[in-house]
Formats: sequence, C-alpha cells, structure tokens
Amino acid sequence: MDWRRIEVTQGDITRQQVDAIVNAANNSLLGGGGVDGAIHRAAGPDLLEECRKLNGCPTGGAKITRGYRLSARHVIHTVGPVWEGGGEDEDELLANCYRNCLRLAAETPDVRSIAFPAISTGVYRFPLERATRIAIRETTAFLEKNRGLEKVIFVCFGDEALEAYLNILKSQSLGQK
Repeated sequence: MDWRRIEVTQGDITRQQVDAIVNAANNSLLGGGGVDGAIHRAAGPDLLEECRKLNGCPTGGAKITRGYRLSARHVIHTVGPVWEGGGEDEDELLANCYRNCLRLAAETPDVRSIAFPAISTGVYRFPLERATRIAIRETTAFLEKNRGLEKVIFVCFGDEALEAYLNILKSQSLGQK
C-alpha cells in the first residue's frame, strides 16, 4: 500500500482542492445541516436543482453530481447510517458508503482525487473511532486494487476527529510495513 495516496487534514471540505468531495447527505439529497448544508450553500442553488432529479439515495448508496460553485468538479453524495447501537447493520452500511463513493470516483474519468468527511459521526452518532477504522479499512482495500485514484483526503472538522484519523492511519501503516 502506498500510504502517500492518503492524507488527513483539518478544515472545511468545501475548500479542498480535489476533483470530487463527498457529501454526507440525508436520503432526500436535498440538503440539511452539517457537512450537507455547507456543501449545498457553497455549491449554490444549481446543486439542489440537480439533486431533485436524483430521486434520493438509499443508506449506503452514492450518487454523483456536478460541483457547481465549488472548486471540486463533482460532489459524490452518500447516505450514512444512523447509529442505533450496532445491531442494525450500521458497520456494513457505512462500509458501503465508502465502497460506493470510491467506485463512483474511479468510474468518473476526470476524478483523480477525492475528499471525505467523517461520514455518520455527527448528528447520526456513529462512534468516531469505529467509523474511522471502517473508513481507513475500506479506502486502503480499494486503493490496493485500484490505481486510478491518486489521492484520498480525509477532512476532519475538529481536533477529536483529526486525532482519531491520524492515530488509526499511523497504526495501520506501521502494521503493514
């Protein structure tokens, strides 16, 4: 695994200089709070218009749109699971979010870099460390088999998320050397 293809940063996902950003959306894809609201505000009203034509998205699924006013050419919308204690297949649904986003990115010819938020860890209450392990596991598995994506960036909103991503990424990379 070429660990240089994965970065972790703290900041605003709407300002990332990448080909695609991932939107942690709700099932309607019509905007909401948190990352979803920030992306819709930054992209402008055309994003909402395109999302209206997508007829929503199931939990674990992903759909792609243009980026409009964002520097990213594309937004990949995914719907993470609401944490219900771990007995409702939340781990697999979250893993599917990452798999489907990465697959869509790889299938889109002008996408070589992608930025992810910490999907489901905000108002959906997915435990941060558990979600981070899933994100890194799915991303590294995908990158080992797919050369098309040159860079995956995990964009953390706060110090706690940044620390979790850095610690788990470090333990994974050291374990594979």
